[in-house]
Amino acid sequence: MSDFCLPAKRSKIMASIRGKDTKGELLVRRYLFRKGFRFRVNDKRLIGKPDIVLAKYRTVVFVNGCFWHGHELCPDFVRPKTNTAFWDTKIETNRKRDERVIKALTEQGWHVIVVWECELKGKEKREATLLGLANEIWDVL
Repeated sequence: MSDFCLPAKRSKIMASIRGKDTKGELLVRRYLFRKGFRFRVNDKRLIGKPDIVLAKYRTVVFVNGCFWHGHELCPDFVRPKTNTAFWDTKIETNRKRDERVIKALTEQGWHVIVVWECELKGKEKREATLLGLANEIWDVL
């Protein structure tokens, strides 16, 4: 698949991608809040600045984009055909950082949950994922 954008346009598109308050994060936060969970967002005091921190449950939630975090076997994760060396390095670096962060948080006694962007697509899949997330948090206590 060839890129349909000129390099300047592609650069503008890539620069506009959010690092926080993504659609997936907002969806998960709204759901958890409606279920009565209270949490902090992007808490800088913890390694990796988790998307959602539920201190009462000693649980952190990361809502990962399938492309940026290299979600293998996911239809949303397609390696770019151009500048492949850069993207391979970028995605592999992100994966290794994710592993390091999860390991460090687990060693500090945190329960770590990762929700993938693709798990929030489609009503049935989204509802099952969110219910599973809430149950996993409740089970921590």
